[in-house]
Amino acid sequence: MARRSRGPRIAALAAFPFPLALGSQIFVRDQLQALSGAGADVTLLCYGSGAGEAPPQLRLIRAPRALSATPLRAGPSLRKPLSDAALTATYIAAHRRRRFEVTLAHNVEAALAALAARRLTGVPVIYVAHTLLGHELPTWGPGRLRAALGALGHRLDGAIAGACDGVLALCEASAERLARCARGPVELIPPGLDPSAAPADAERTRSCERFGLPPQGFALYSGNLGRYQDLDWLARAARQLPDLPFVVATHAPLRGLPPGLRGVRPRDYAEMRALVHSAAVAVLPRRTPGGFPIKLLGYMEAAQAIVAVRGIADGLVHQASAWLLEPNATPEQLANAVRSLAGDPERARRLGRQARAQLISHHGSREVARRTLELVGRVRGSSVAAV
Repeated sequence: MARRSRGPRIAALAAFPFPLALGSQIFVRDQLQALSGAGADVTLLCYGSGAGEAPPQLRLIRAPRALSATPLRAGPSLRKPLSDAALTATYIAAHRRRRFEVTLAHNVEAALAALAARRLTGVPVIYVAHTLLGHELPTWGPGRLRAALGALGHRLDGAIAGACDGVLALCEASAERLARCARGPVELIPPGLDPSAAPADAERTRSCERFGLPPQGFALYSGNLGRYQDLDWLARAARQLPDLPFVVATHAPLRGLPPGLRGVRPRDYAEMRALVHSAAVAVLPRRTPGGFPIKLLGYMEAAQAIVAVRGIADGLVHQASAWLLEPNATPEQLANAVRSLAGDPERARRLGRQARAQLISHHGSREVARRTLELVGRVRGSSVAAV
């Protein structure tokens, strides 16, 4: 059980399985641990499924497993509405016992659940915007529906920001977009990560040997295989560099991986981290704005040479702390960036050192928790939530 606290009673509502080795789940875990360490009384409410052990110090309330039959992967599912309804009921029941003072609603479905419950609970809702639906929703549908899905997503983005009592944006693109229609405060608070010791040389060697990879001899993408990750673009770049393996390290099933990419499935987070520390270059091909990729923090912690897209890797500067491409860059330009850094270890190390320095100076968990609790205080003091 979580320790007793005199801080605000916060419900963190997460419409996904937990724990799970995906970016959103890792972000929520780290955010709540930081808030708890800063004195908040935090309870996480999530679906009834998950993979692995949740942190023992985190108070966790799950929706009934039988009503949370949601796949352990990113993306839409026909089973999600039932899971969301079960989560809403679980949250309302928990509020009767714990009397939450504010809710951090992680992503769209959780915000909708918290807003539906607000009529009964009166608990103000802070929308934690993991993404912008106007940009991401079209990537999940067929090409002929992309324009319609984009328009629907933009309307939903505005409606949710306008209904919630505050917004916590993870990146500049979300803060700018949602501030136009929010009725409460909007704060840009990027995710936090406190660097820890690098994996031992022996651990890194074992991880590379298990997958037949040459240490410092491959480019790496780590994360889920959602369409918004632009792995097709990465694959087209990889096919131009046949002598440099382009590795996709993921906990998701590898079926459907584009030709040119080599998929591996690490056993756990520690092995994933060892691979990140062992790569020559870390690549973030995503071009869809609206979120802060949690994998980027891992790249920065490892002092990796990062190739990413401008507007996605907030805080990094081209040729100072990363190699940043324009969103309309060609596969050839992506391949050239990877080739250049892999062939110039000194420049790669320089960029990696500056990326790690950016992590330390701008993503400390104590500062993230402090700013988040300041937003909680503002929303609690000025909430106009309907009872």
